[in-house]
Amino acid sequence: VPMGVLSCVKYLMFVFNVLVFAGGTCLAGVGAWVAVDPAGFQDIVAAKPVLSAGAYLLLAVGIALSLLGFLGCCGALRRSRPLLLA
Repeated sequence: VPMGVLSCVKYLMFVFNVLVFAGGTCLAGVGAWVAVDPAGFQDIVAAKPVLSAGAYLLLAVGIALSLLGFLGCCGALRRSRPLLLA
């Protein structure tokens, strides 16, 4: 396999993992906002019990995606197979 193809794949994996990291950070931010100030989010969502459970779920999923995206970025740049498999 030519070296240029491997370099392209490396950077494409890095960009994809940056997008996963950014999406996870946004989800965690929205989850934290809803958990801290549910009254400000009340106009968008009508059900109160679902709102508090959903806020913590968004927060947990966002943190998990951010961690996976960060590990993927490190793995793509270092060409580390264990980090990419995690």
